Formats: sequence, C-alpha cells, structure tokens
Amino acid sequence: MTKTMKISEAVVRRLPVYLRFLNELHKKNVQTVSSQDLGHKLDLNPAQIRKDLAYFGEFGKKGIGYDVDYLIEKIRQILKIDKVIPVALVGAGNLGRALCNYNAYLKDNMKIVAVFDAQPNKIGESINNLKVKPMQELCPTIRELSVRIGIITVPAAEAQSVANQFVESGVEAILNFAPIIIKVPNEIRVHHADFTTELQSLAYYLDE
Repeated sequence: MTKTMKISEAVVRRLPVYLRFLNELHKKNVQTVSSQDLGHKLDLNPAQIRKDLAYFGEFGKKGIGYDVDYLIEKIRQILKIDKVIPVALVGAGNLGRALCNYNAYLKDNMKIVAVFDAQPNKIGESINNLKVKPMQELCPTIRELSVRIGIITVPAAEAQSVANQFVESGVEAILNFAPIIIKVPNEIRVHHADFTTELQSLAYYLDE
C-alpha cells in the first residue's frame, strides 16, 4: 500500500472483524484459512475479503489460503495495535465502568490507562486498579502517559466540553458514546457510538 492510497472507512472497519475471527481460529489451533471460509463464517463475499487485504499486500497463497498467525500479525500492524496504545476515559458512571472492566478483560494493546470524572463523589474510586481522577488532572495526565485516544461516556450536555479538553491535551482520536455530535478540528478522528439511534434504526425493520 502506498502512502498516497486512500483506504475507505468501510475497509478499515472490516479489518477488526477479520482479526476477531482469526483470533478465534488461533485459539482453536487452526493454522490456515481460505477467503471462502472467512466469507462463509462472517457472511461476507470472499472476493471482498481478498480485495480488502490486497490493499495492504499479498498475504495469501493460491490453493492454500492465509496463514492464520501471520495474518493476525499483519492486520495488527495495519491497525497499529501491535504496540500499546494508551487510552483515557471520561465518565465513571455505569457505562464507563463497564468499558473499563471489558477493556481489562480483553488484555489488548489498546489499554485504558486513566479515568476521569467531574463528580466529587466519584473521585478516588477504583475501577480495575485505576483511581478515578478529577478533570483538573486530565491534561497533565494525558501528556504524562502519552494518551492517544479519548473515550467520552458523559451526558450530552458535557460531551463537547470534554472533547475540547481532549483536543487541548493532544489526543488524536475520540470515541464518543454521548448522544450528541461533537465538533473537533479536522485532524482529530471521531467515531460515534450511539445506542439510542442504533435501537431506533432497528425498530424500523420490525414487523407491524
């Protein structure tokens, strides 16, 4: 892949799906997998899978398929998760706690290393060996720990303020769970995870 090649967001979003399934194969000691098998298990077109992976190199062998461990390694490199990526979370409520607990369970290289909250009664609480810090410590902590990604799990009214502080502190990307569109500079990547809109769109497909 050349640096000037533009990879679509759809391709990038499918890579973690491939990685998750490959990790399951690794746990079962499966050594090779074909694009047909991947497509069947993931309900995707095998040609689309081959095309997605071909953007980044030639990883498979005709008649044999993909070496599972090698492809895991390469996808992790492509997604830049072959090294530890420090993450900070703001909002130590139920959702924030659940995300911290799940992150600890995953034992992945994307690690939540700091948790913040504006509520005085939350400060000092422990979530998976992380002490909840006050918002006043967000900027120095993010810089000290070289945090690159921020997660927002606060009410909508507070989300933009948190996003502004993340930007000022130097984070490069934000995952926003608040039910509001936040505005950030163009160089900051934002993904929105809104449970309400997902449920509402699902309701459209229900039978009358």
